Amino acid sequence: MADADAVTYQAQDRNLALDLVRVTEAAALAASRWMGRGNKIEADGAATEAMRRAFDTMQIDGTVVIGEGEMDEAPMLYIGERVGAGGPAMDIAVDPLEGTTLTAKGGPNALTVIALAERGKFLHAPDCYMDKIAVGGGLPAEIVHLDAKVEENLRNLARAKKRDVSDLVLCTLDRDRHAEIIARSREIGARIMLLPDGDVAGVIAAALPDSDVDIFWGIGGAPEGVIAAAALRCSGGQMQGRLMFEDEAQLERSRGMGITDPKRVYRIEEMAGGDVMFAGTGVTSGAMLRGVRRFGHGAITHSIVMRSKSGTMRYIEAHHNFETKTWTKW
Repeated sequence: MADADAVTYQAQDRNLALDLVRVTEAAALAASRWMGRGNKIEADGAATEAMRRAFDTMQIDGTVVIGEGEMDEAPMLYIGERVGAGGPAMDIAVDPLEGTTLTAKGGPNALTVIALAERGKFLHAPDCYMDKIAVGGGLPAEIVHLDAKVEENLRNLARAKKRDVSDLVLCTLDRDRHAEIIARSREIGARIMLLPDGDVAGVIAAALPDSDVDIFWGIGGAPEGVIAAAALRCSGGQMQGRLMFEDEAQLERSRGMGITDPKRVYRIEEMAGGDVMFAGTGVTSGAMLRGVRRFGHGAITHSIVMRSKSGTMRYIEAHHNFETKTWTKW
């Protein structure tokens, strides 16, 4: 590639990263109007509609591979939907509002998130559960494993981090299905952080250098698992996931999406490969991002944007003036 072409390519990439943040900002601003109002459906709908409109300004030829459901189940951002104003072919994984219940109740850690990758680089995960385990970067490969015992994983992780097990914090969703992980972790002295909802933030927190979380382990949504894997690809973390099927219908649907081994443990590159970009904007404040702060005719948003190719992680605080935003209603 000639020097001039390389400079042009890099400039386009930077513009794409900024455009990606604008999409998550739009969704977060729309959802923030429903914070604490007790209606998660309206909050999710507002975020989804705003995100879809914002996609129309991006110079990409995007296909949603992780979205709000199938075409006959979701009015917008469904799996297979084409978005963007034209440009490079990209696969898109979206969660317009990660933490709909959190938003409705005014709880912490609600986010709007998007990941982009080259065509064919995201695992086409069906709408089922996924068992997930994630840690940060700078550790030996496969320092933890889904099939290892809780005690083994925590002791190996503590040894690699040169800490005692009692120094570690394990994050998981507050669900009955995690009772054994929680009990065994407590028995050997590890500390626990329980999330009411929204495990994407928990997975990402395990890989952030200034986070209080050392490991995420637990079962949550498979689409959210792919999005979290994209973020960890950018931040240098490790992650594994195994799809979990509740019935034959889910198994059959997964076969139609190219999944031949239902018990396979997917590594992070198999869930989100190639050159990945990730962006997220806080709707309500949490450990990773501050929530939307509204005032008069404007608002302030706090976002993160990351890219796997460069390993760059940027936090962006944006001040929005609603009187000059003419293309959508906030």
